[in-house]
Amino acid sequence: MKQHMMIAVGTLALALTTANTAAAEWVYSSTPTPNAYVQTNNSTLELQCDRIRFAPAGYEDSQDIVAKQGISIRFMKNGTTEVGSFQAGRENAFLQIVDNYPVEVAFKNAEDYSFVLQQLAANASVNLSMIDQDVTYGIFDLKGSGSAIKKLRAACGGSASNSTSTQYEAPEGVVYCGGGGIKRQIEYAILENPDGDWDAIVSINGDTIRAMTAYSYFGNSEPPKGFVVALLGEDRSEFLVFKEGSENWLEYGDYRYDQCN
Repeated sequence: MKQHMMIAVGTLALALTTANTAAAEWVYSSTPTPNAYVQTNNSTLELQCDRIRFAPAGYEDSQDIVAKQGISIRFMKNGTTEVGSFQAGRENAFLQIVDNYPVEVAFKNAEDYSFVLQQLAANASVNLSMIDQDVTYGIFDLKGSGSAIKKLRAACGGSASNSTSTQYEAPEGVVYCGGGGIKRQIEYAILENPDGDWDAIVSINGDTIRAMTAYSYFGNSEPPKGFVVALLGEDRSEFLVFKEGSENWLEYGDYRYDQCN
């Protein structure tokens, strides 16, 4: 576990590029997967069972965070005084753009995420900033975060780091490989005995989540050639499975993953 606590001895001077603290109340939602979030006019911060999703004001900020493979989560006692921070990067988290916009920070260590949640519940605001300098992507008020995080922890099994999907064994079948800065192996299986609406499982580098299948996922548009099924993960991830002739591939985020077994 690598926690980077930096106790401030005075007022922190921040070079803010995007703006003011988001004055909005935190909300807990149980569907489609447990989450606690705060939303403003131009940005959103969402907490899930084992990861954070942050939609900054501009897509270029999402690109910058993923390109740097890092983001600084700075906990503020008030608008100017930093009382601690956590540096999320390659060593302790997976960072990627999901759903074509938000940045997802998936923590490798449950204790790291627990630390982040404790600080979010205890402080007045959080500053999400550039990993290597005092440039801010977004600041969020933490009013109501304590109550929302408490409900999130309860829904996630007492600690928002354990997903209910870990009871499943990784599927065996076609393995899809690919990715950008982070290489992944992805497998999926359709369940014979669905768990409610969850009728499939998806494994990413050995970590398994539940998913719902969708065989018509393009509204009024005709599905692309070779489309087999869409898998909608409990963590809001989306996988599109294709097969054409002897060629098998899967699309996840902005990347294509080809059969590799």
